[in-house]
Amino acid sequence: MDRLALNQWTTKRWSVKEAVAGCVRHGLPAIGLWRQNVAEQGLDETVPLVKHAGLRVSSLCRGGFLTSPGFEEDNRRAVDEAAALNAACLVMVVGGLPGVVPGEPLGEISRDLRSARNQVADALALLAPYAAQRGVRLALEPLHPMYCADRAVLSTLGQALDLAAPYPPETVGVVVDTFHVWWDPQVFEQIERAGREGRIASYQVCDFLSPLPADALLGRGMMGDGVIDFGPLTEAVAAAGYAGDVEVEIFNADIWAADPDEVVATMKDRFARLVVTRS
Repeated sequence: MDRLALNQWTTKRWSVKEAVAGCVRHGLPAIGLWRQNVAEQGLDETVPLVKHAGLRVSSLCRGGFLTSPGFEEDNRRAVDEAAALNAACLVMVVGGLPGVVPGEPLGEISRDLRSARNQVADALALLAPYAAQRGVRLALEPLHPMYCADRAVLSTLGQALDLAAPYPPETVGVVVDTFHVWWDPQVFEQIERAGREGRIASYQVCDFLSPLPADALLGRGMMGDGVIDFGPLTEAVAAAGYAGDVEVEIFNADIWAADPDEVVATMKDRFARLVVTRS
């Protein structure tokens, strides 16, 4: 449990202040924060709040959407916020096809996937030097292919590692998120590669529900409620040399509606029984 981190959206009803207090109450050493929640609490208030609670910030979510207009200014702000919070990494959800907005009907869009991926590479070239200057590690997160159009044109860990390759590993790393990578037949080879290259910036866990709900974004489940075998993935990440926090990040309407303290208690139990028992 000394590496278990609560991603704030697992207990979405909690404010930053409430989530920090919840981590302390449940003996968790780290928290993953979301930028909009930090903005509501206020960055200047959040920094000492987390520090005085003795918590690590396992990640700040999120930067990215690098295929959208105005990405540079917002991502520089995200880097500054991650630096102020001393976050282990800034999670980068890189964005989908230009013009495709999550949850909105299609209008004028680009269907050129290759060009969109090139845009991401070009944007990263602009942002990585600034992140390095601020001492912030960008963590590229490949998302499940069903999110390729609207959220992330990076769909595999291998793609993310290729994109990170031109940069020092302390500046650009990758996220290994079980929900997004469990299906990939190359996942174990790519986790080993990520470890060899020193690129694993974050390990996030939750389950993949079957059937998925109507809103596939909310198809993340508590560990044990879906189809993922966590043991081999955790063992691979550990063998790759990752020794950072393990963050539970769940988007699920029923979990969001439940009592957050009960959610965290269940999270701790499932984590102990299903995620780390074979690591």
